[in-house]
Amino acid sequence: MNRDTLTALLQARKHGTACALVRDLKAGSQSIVFIDRKEGTLALTPSQKSLVLEVISEDRSGRLDAPNQDLFVQVFNPPMRLVVVGAVHIAQALAPMAVLAGYGVTVIDPRGAFATDQRFPGVTLLQEWPDDGLMALKPDRRTAVVTLTHDPKLDDAALSVALKSNCFYVGSLGSKKTHQARLGRLRRMGFSEAELGRIHGPVGLTIGALTPAEIALAILAQITQVRRQGPAALGAAA
Repeated sequence: MNRDTLTALLQARKHGTACALVRDLKAGSQSIVFIDRKEGTLALTPSQKSLVLEVISEDRSGRLDAPNQDLFVQVFNPPMRLVVVGAVHIAQALAPMAVLAGYGVTVIDPRGAFATDQRFPGVTLLQEWPDDGLMALKPDRRTAVVTLTHDPKLDDAALSVALKSNCFYVGSLGSKKTHQARLGRLRRMGFSEAELGRIHGPVGLTIGALTPAEIALAILAQITQVRRQGPAALGAAA
């Protein structure tokens, strides 16, 4: 790897930019592929770049099936993130599960008695109002946001930021009746039906979960399904 390529990769990691290093194993040339631009000396066809972007989205390094070229794609993605609003019992179970699944977890709750290191060891805690905390975190397409407080003042504040971002998953705890009331409040705040349709509520896959740990499992399973298969997979699984 030459110096310019290494510098570009280090800058991408510093700024949290998803990219991949593409090497032509026969010619010895290489290129860094970003979502919106390309650097390096390797010429990629539009179809090849499309395949590379797919590999980046799947976090899947390996050989690329490209005609007349022997290409290896090494993905350099920033960590996946899970932002949990509400330092409640479900969050205590969800946080370590998500860490095991490879997520960087942040729990936001302005209630200091809930958001403590004793209850959430090894997890980033923000004792801030949810909208302020989320705006500081700048949710992106590698971020999932889950609200668990059952308090509209907290959950709605977080949702108002999450729905304006391009985070890949938004989920909110509550019954169907609670969710309909939530949608009504958000409509009055000016959110469109398309934006409201992004919210997974009641949150989690329908597996009959009852305990905090089971509900956390259902939530992480749904996040994983959306990440790996896209929102359309949820309809097929219903």
